[in-house]
Amino acid sequence: MIALTLTEIAAAVNGELHLHGTDSAETVVSGVVDTDSRTMEPGAVFVAKPGETTDGHLFVGTAVEAGAVLALVERVVDEPVTQIVVPDVVLAIADLAREVVARVRAAGDLKIVGITGSNGKTTTKNMLATILRPEGETVAPKGSYNNAVGAPLTMLRVTHETRYLVCEFGADAPGQIGRLAGLVSPDVGVVLMVGMAHAGGFGGLDGTVREKSELVRAVRPGGIAVLNADDHRVAGMAPIADERQLEVRWFGESERADVRSGSLEVTATGTHTTVTIEGRELPLHLRVLGGHHIKNALAAITAAGALSIAPETAIERLETMELAERWRMQVLTQSPIRIINDAYNASPDAVAAALRTLAQITGPDERMVAVLGAMSELGEHSVEEHQKIGLLAVRLRIPRIVVVGQEARALYLAAVAEGSWSDEAVFFESADEAFEYLKTELRPGDSVLVKSSNAAGLRFLGDRLGESFS
Repeated sequence: MIALTLTEIAAAVNGELHLHGTDSAETVVSGVVDTDSRTMEPGAVFVAKPGETTDGHLFVGTAVEAGAVLALVERVVDEPVTQIVVPDVVLAIADLAREVVARVRAAGDLKIVGITGSNGKTTTKNMLATILRPEGETVAPKGSYNNAVGAPLTMLRVTHETRYLVCEFGADAPGQIGRLAGLVSPDVGVVLMVGMAHAGGFGGLDGTVREKSELVRAVRPGGIAVLNADDHRVAGMAPIADERQLEVRWFGESERADVRSGSLEVTATGTHTTVTIEGRELPLHLRVLGGHHIKNALAAITAAGALSIAPETAIERLETMELAERWRMQVLTQSPIRIINDAYNASPDAVAAALRTLAQITGPDERMVAVLGAMSELGEHSVEEHQKIGLLAVRLRIPRIVVVGQEARALYLAAVAEGSWSDEAVFFESADEAFEYLKTELRPGDSVLVKSSNAAGLRFLGDRLGESFS
């Protein structure tokens, strides 16, 4: 965080300052801001966030021992540290982030990109950060820091030397993207796609469209909206951009796209395509596994272009990437058994894309094995969407479908009903049971995809398989 006095921080969060020791109202604080006491270091600010299973106020002492000099709290804690008391620490860090980013922007040339979409946010964020970092100090979220806590904490990492801030905006309730993007008013807003991810929390796809479009509404006047030309729901946000007097730049496979991809060649070592920009054709070999990531790459190239980065430069830097993020199409082993761990997030679109990738990269003498868990936050659509994935797995002729967990049982039943005979589709209650089965079932030449939502926990099953067959 940039240097601020205690008075300035208290004013930004509308909090009550309780000084300790030799601190005064003019004492300057400039350390990291975080909710995790384990990440504290000398000069840090600890945010005592209440949680579902524990309460950050219980760890203020631990944070102080690690070097925290200020605690943002909802009640005074009996610990030897200056504290600022606010009604809600989550809202307070958002207010603090707004103040910090505004000061940095006013004093320099900070450019801000916001990214949202039902799928691909984290991958696209990492791709864009890879392109931007050689240009200057770039702040981007750790992992999927895209919610009401993670997004402001990312914003608070900016300094007066920061040239680019890349924000990832997710939502699990209506209005969240508008609130988060409104904290920084991005110069560039990227909308990747609208799908069933989190649709249960928005009342269906129409609600999801409204939520994602809030990023376009939040882009600052004179800014640029980067939209997916192939997704009619995203393309339908162009009138909002026009109302806001934003420039629209398109990406995708459509002829209308400003940054367009051609045919794909998908292999176990990456995806080859040609990117057309302003009439020029540029080859792209993306080492990140999965043809569906080409669309994310197009979005990153388009956003980089909006920041005056040449497409040749963007492509050259993208080709250095080997992994989008841990647990996202992460190839743990290639031989004798290929293990792909993609079990951090799973919407219906993402699972379908991963299954198609499995089919594309598996050779004629190899066997496909899909280890599938639940897709979360689908609400009333959950059973139907799991059934669709079961049908797709069978139609892709995947000979071993391993389904884990009761929440995914509809997937297993649909696969059986579609004609997955005998032990082609199997069901296990737990990841441990599935692991014991797979230890003896897998054989050299198998290509194994592990895919589920984060809540299902199969990413750890994928790691265990990787260790066992490395």
